[in-house]
Amino acid sequence: MRVLSIDPAVRNTGYAVIEGEARKPAVLAYDVIAIPKRLPQSGALAAVRTHLANLIQKFEPDEVAVEGIIYVQSHQTAITMGAARAAVLIAAADAGLPVYEYPPKKVKSAVVGNGAADKSQVAFMVRALLGLSETPPPDAADALAIGIAHLQASDPLKAKLLERRLV
Repeated sequence: MRVLSIDPAVRNTGYAVIEGEARKPAVLAYDVIAIPKRLPQSGALAAVRTHLANLIQKFEPDEVAVEGIIYVQSHQTAITMGAARAAVLIAAADAGLPVYEYPPKKVKSAVVGNGAADKSQVAFMVRALLGLSETPPPDAADALAIGIAHLQASDPLKAKLLERRLV
């Protein structure tokens, strides 16, 4: 299975392309889609969608995994995060790909073993689990972690540990 995993944001969307199975995942690509602040939000969302569409065309994933909605105290932050998720969902829908979402705490538990782990712990464990030569940037590390969680959720032996919800 090949999965495109996404940590959505308007300005810094992390992505990863992983294939294989939970016991032996292979990383094909990962990075952060960095959108300049001078670009208005609508343009940033269009850029994220276009970049993801290009990744889908290049890597031909079977499924898309995305971080689920998180609790935020600011309505403005929630609206912005929702818009970023929409750009991801539209890119996947345009390609006819199924999209699965995972709550952040479940992703952290799958990778670190602790749902309250911080970003540096996630990045460290992602590097170790995937045998990477360097620690990925935080948003890319989160996308890699989402991909790992998705592969684990697809494994019948580990699936009970994660919520796997089709969006």
